[in-house]
Amino acid sequence: MDLENKNVLIVEDDDKILQLLKIHLEDLGFICYTAVRGVEAIKLFQNYKFDLVLLDLMLPDLDGIEICKMIRAQNQQVAIIMLTAKSEEIDKIVGLELGADDYMTKPFSVRELQSRIKAVIRRTGSNDAFQINEKQLLEYGELVLDLDKKRVTLRNERIDLSKKEFQLISLLASKPGKSFTRKQLLNTIWGYDFEGFDHTVNSHINRLRAKIETDMSQPKYILTTWGLGYRFNEDI
Repeated sequence: MDLENKNVLIVEDDDKILQLLKIHLEDLGFICYTAVRGVEAIKLFQNYKFDLVLLDLMLPDLDGIEICKMIRAQNQQVAIIMLTAKSEEIDKIVGLELGADDYMTKPFSVRELQSRIKAVIRRTGSNDAFQINEKQLLEYGELVLDLDKKRVTLRNERIDLSKKEFQLISLLASKPGKSFTRKQLLNTIWGYDFEGFDHTVNSHINRLRAKIETDMSQPKYILTTWGLGYRFNEDI
């Protein structure tokens, strides 16, 4: 994979870790920008185009969760890998639900980090990385998905979706009637087997339903396959 001249923003307040990450990412061909504070990171993100953000969870001012939210509000496509010394499951869940593409707990090996980076860039850096269906326009009554423009409209009004929400609904809608387990959805959308993170899928499905369903208690589009997972209604 060619990582030459791709821009990475490293947000880390530990100077030794920061310099270590910078050295190894430059070895991969990245152009590195660094920040030790959240405010500094946001300013850099607003002024430059990045392909990847390595984001420490614990910073002196803003925490990584808040920065992740701000970045996703501006850009749904940039790859984000969160780094933290914490190992609690709740931190991983929150980071993933807010739009992080991967999560690594310190200490980690440089080889593993490089492998994760390549995998995340592969998934997020190419329009072909998330192939669903050759058909680019999916129409289900008043709900229309334009896979090429990454746009969803309901009753001719655009629905504002996060990247993961769009990928979820696109995958489900491209195969109406097919039931996907939560594990399958995690592996396909997030790219890794995040064991125990079924509620990450559940929360994204709930947010999707809140945006497209008239009655959350009786969904029309995204149905629950009890004891298994979710499917898109094939009878629309």
